[in-house]
Order: sequence, then C-alpha cells, then structure tokens
Amino acid sequence: MTDRTPSPRADVCVVGAGPAGALVAHRLADRGRDVVVLEAGERFDFADRKERMERAIRPAHGPLSVWEMGGPRDRFTSGGEWFYPLNAARVKGVGGTTLHWQGMVMRLHESDFEQWPIDYDDLRPYYAEAERALGVSGADDNPYAPPREEPYPMSAFPPSYSDSIFAETCERLGVTMHSVPNARNSEGYDGRSSCVGYGTCKPVCPSGAKYSADHHVEKAEAEGARVVDQAPVQRLEHDDSGERVTAAVYATPDGETHRQAAREFVLAAGGVEIPRLLLLSESGQYPDGLANSSGAVGRYFMDHLFAGMGGTIDRETRQNHVGFITSECHQFYDDPTRGTEGSAGGIPEWSNESGEKAPDSIKLEFLNYAGPSPVEMALSGEEFGDDLLDTLRESYGNSIAMGGLVGQRPRKENRITLDRSTTDDHGNPVPEIHWRVDDRTEASIRRANEIQRAILDELGVEVSWSVGPSNTGPACHHMGTTRMGTDPDESVVNPRLRTHDLRNLSVASSSVFVTGGALNPTLTIAALALKAADHVDDRL
Repeated sequence: MTDRTPSPRADVCVVGAGPAGALVAHRLADRGRDVVVLEAGERFDFADRKERMERAIRPAHGPLSVWEMGGPRDRFTSGGEWFYPLNAARVKGVGGTTLHWQGMVMRLHESDFEQWPIDYDDLRPYYAEAERALGVSGADDNPYAPPREEPYPMSAFPPSYSDSIFAETCERLGVTMHSVPNARNSEGYDGRSSCVGYGTCKPVCPSGAKYSADHHVEKAEAEGARVVDQAPVQRLEHDDSGERVTAAVYATPDGETHRQAAREFVLAAGGVEIPRLLLLSESGQYPDGLANSSGAVGRYFMDHLFAGMGGTIDRETRQNHVGFITSECHQFYDDPTRGTEGSAGGIPEWSNESGEKAPDSIKLEFLNYAGPSPVEMALSGEEFGDDLLDTLRESYGNSIAMGGLVGQRPRKENRITLDRSTTDDHGNPVPEIHWRVDDRTEASIRRANEIQRAILDELGVEVSWSVGPSNTGPACHHMGTTRMGTDPDESVVNPRLRTHDLRNLSVASSSVFVTGGALNPTLTIAALALKAADHVDDRL
C-alpha cells in the first residue's frame, strides 16, 4: 500500500520526477531539507525493462504502450498550422522522459546565450556538476564546443563502423567529425554497468547503463526525500496577498484530493505541463493564470526540427549495430552559411538566390541506426525460414544516413494554451499546442539537407529518402514556455529561476529557455535544475 497523503511538514514541494525534479530533490534533501516530490505518473519497476524492450520491438504493440502513455490522462489538442505529436516522445512517471530518451548531452554554445539574462560562464560550473551527476562519456575533440574546465567523467565511445565510412569522405570535403557526449556508461559508473549493446536505447535501456532520472530519485529518497507517484497536481493555491504559493492540490488513484503545503515550490514537469498547471491555477488575483502577469506563460514555445537524408551504398555498413550516435559535426553550428575547402571541392557556401533569411544553427549527425534492423525486418515481414534468411541477406546491411537538428527561434504565437472543450481524466482542460515552422527554420532545414547531400553524393550513396522542410517533424524538446528574463513584463522567471510574481515559486525546466540553439537540451536542463536548487536552498 502506498501512502499518498500529504506530508505534515515540507520545506520544498517539487512537481515532477523527471531529470530536473530528481536533481533538485536530491540536492536539497542532501542538504537536510524536507522534500516532497509529486509525480503524475507511476513508478516503473526496473525489473520490467526487458519485457518493455520486447514490447517495443514487436509490431503488435503501439509505441505509446511501452511506457503506458495515452488515454484520457494524456489527452492534448493541436490547434496550430502544424500538428504537434505531443505524446510521441514523452513519459509520465518516475524518471520522466529520460526513461526513453536518446541520451545525447551537449553544452549549449556561448553564442546561444546572447539573448539570455545569464551567459555561458554562469552555467559553466553547473554544466560540470551535471556531467558528473548524469555520468557522461565524452572526449574533448570538438573544436567548435565551448570551453570546459575538466575532462568528461568517462571516456567517449569509439566511432562506429558506419562513422568510419563517413570519415575519409568528410576529410576530403573539409568537414570535421568529432565524438558525441553521451549520458551512458562507457565503463562502470555510479553503481551502474557499462553499456552492453542492447541497441534499443530509445525507447528502453534494459541494463541501466544509459542515465535515467529514477537513479537520482532513489538517491533523493536515500537522503530522506519523499516521492509520491500517481499524484497529478491539479492546481497551485496562493495566499491572500498573492505573493506566495501555499499548497499544491493533487489527486490520487483512490479519487481523493489532497493539499501539500510547503515553504518553497519548484515546478519541474516539462515545457508543456508547467504552463498548463500555471494556467489552470487562475484566481481572482491571477485571472490569466498564476505567475502570468506578463502574459508570457505558455508563449514562445520552441522545438528543434529534424533534417535527414539516407539511402544505400555498395558496401557493408553494419547498420543498427549501435543504438546511439557516436559522431556528429558542429562545424556549421554558429555559421550555417559557411562553406569548406577540401580536395573534393568541399561544401558550397549557402547561396541566397531566393532572398530568404539566413539559416540558424545546424547540428549534423552521422546515424548508426540507418535502415531497418534484422529484428524489425523479421518481425514485420511474412516470410519464414530460408526465405526470410535470403531476404535478410539481400536487403539488410548496406543502409547509411545522416541526420541533424536545426534551431527554431522563439515566436510569441507559438504557444501552449488550455483547450476548455476537451478535458482529461480529472475534468481539467487539456493543453492545446499552437505551433508552426517559420520560413527561417525552413531555410535552416534546407541548408542542412544541402550539406548532407554533398557528403552523401561524395560518398557514392544512392539517396532514397530525405526529411526536409515539407515533411520534417519535431525532436520533442519542449522549450520556452516560462522564459527567463529580467523584465517582469516580458518574462516569467528571473535569472535565479524564481517567478517574478511569487516569492516562493521556482521553475526548473527547459521551459525557462530564452532560445534553444540546435542542441539536445537535457544537460542544460540539469545544469539549470542544480542552479535553481542552490537558490531555493539560499532562501530557506
């Protein structure tokens, strides 16, 4: 039996048990604070991961079923020009979306902070702490990365076989390849084994070598924190002055509703559910939603867009032998228009023949999981025995591809609102996502495709597919909906991650991002969470 009644005393109430909430809870509990974490989803048993892996690779099971997503609890609507597939890449549960993430962890570039009220140096020590906390395998071989103060906790994974196929071609074209920092163990670390190569990293790491936030939940509990699962917060209540949050009102599976009081509150439920909760917490003093005197709650929603291209080549590529990316390229990140000089003519500079705006940041990836895996081909086909073996021999093993992410600038009209015509399992309006891809982002995708095409053509790839501006999709990195700033009229939280409107309400999430760059956001989320925890501790 799980006790889901409120704690009689709490210094801090954290909403959400993903990476941000777990790190905040652990840091504050380690410093002797009484911490309660309220998590909307369930606590998954680690022993079930192999079964979940099998479920993920069998075509009879939908992808949302692997981590129990879907249904009335997870309803949403998409009201923008582009459909946004919210449930495709999120997990509600102890560990959050790190239960099925890719695990790539880069520091944002110094240029990414130009519009932020903090700069790279403000986060630099927290980045180092976050790398140690998550356990990052990496190498200091990226000439375009920001400066760092110490080596990564573990050595980088070696380049894959398909990376080696790209290497000679990229050298001829003047394109720099380098390793990818991964939050997965290249050796035993922090009580977890080294990667054993299941190759199902997304959506399931059965060995636990890839970091997931349930590890820090366990650490927090060992220090005295209390974590309550299946306790979705319905709204936040504030005092008569409207200056302090007094309680988080949450529901439990038995149909009861409880109030958790605390001295400080930290929202760590992600870039969609945090603005939704604030909007649901409207009151007489905050008719437009809590902490929303600026009107910025829910606005400036951003994501990263995927650009990719691939096909087949007349040699073995060992496709899908590695389930994660081991090499990438930041050479075109800060200046996507640049060309290169190489013995093969290099990459051409960006040509602005149409008069469109210059592209934004581009990160290029060399995909280790191009083409179908033999397991996927066997399970989805209708052949058996020798016929299946002949098909695998003929059709498997020579696929190769490149991917990449491009940045999307913050736009006020991209936003999260409440759809009051549709409700969840507790009768609350669901989040409605208003999202579109603007012309500048499309230009960035076209530029990424142009570079990818030049590399693949030089390699001799017969290109059979591409993902460009007309058929792209989001990386599901939810950013920008409670943006950070110094002006209370234009932002939701200050540089110390505390809301402008309420003195004891902080936000630890990618929702505070001012811009998103083109790099996976989790390491920055972790760094900001540790920073937020320090500021909360100072106030206590």
